[in-house]
Amino acid sequence: MGSAQQTPETAMRGAEADVMGLLLKERIVFLGSQIDDFVADSIISQLLLLDAQDHTKDIRLFVNSPGGSLSATMAIFDVVRLVRADVSTLALGIAASTASIILGAGAKGKRLAMPNARIMVHQPLGGASGQAIDVEIQAREIMHNKNNITRIISDFTGRPVEQVEKDIDRDRYMSPIEAVEYGLIDGVVDKDSIIPLEPVPEKVKSNFNYMEISKDPKKFLTPEIPDDEIY
Repeated sequence: MGSAQQTPETAMRGAEADVMGLLLKERIVFLGSQIDDFVADSIISQLLLLDAQDHTKDIRLFVNSPGGSLSATMAIFDVVRLVRADVSTLALGIAASTASIILGAGAKGKRLAMPNARIMVHQPLGGASGQAIDVEIQAREIMHNKNNITRIISDFTGRPVEQVEKDIDRDRYMSPIEAVEYGLIDGVVDKDSIIPLEPVPEKVKSNFNYMEISKDPKKFLTPEIPDDEIY
């Protein structure tokens, strides 16, 4: 029997798998879509695999996502915090809604953004319908989620819970510089250097070598891959 004819769609899926495989070899995980259970399972499995392979080396998690399912996001969040390896996060494009939680979950001192990225935080969305008792149950769950997200952002930023609660009452968009000032991230990557825009407190200072990386920041973004592995 002859092999099935390859279509453009299957060829593209194969190419994407090849690219993801090469990135995984370089300990890079890419979150580039809306977050649902399928995406969360993929990200989590990659994080666990890389941690099992070598927990002494950083995992780099690139985030370009509008957010998505809160439960799927919290699954990724918990695993980022669970793995022994430091997870350095980098926002590019957009890290909005629940994706900003994943961005902020990175190791302190290693949460970065590209200069044109946008970061947005807000309270969890939700609605309630049905019988009165069902509405009450759903309302309690919505309040639990809101309080949990508020606590997490407060922990990221060191800001009082009461202030965070007001800040996320509506969509709050930030530039990378504003996100550093707020405490969600630690620095901004540009073409010449990785700039920590505010001094990092000693208690959360990382072993991330800004001076070394700033000599050639492209190594952070595009690690060298041997020619024989590119196909």
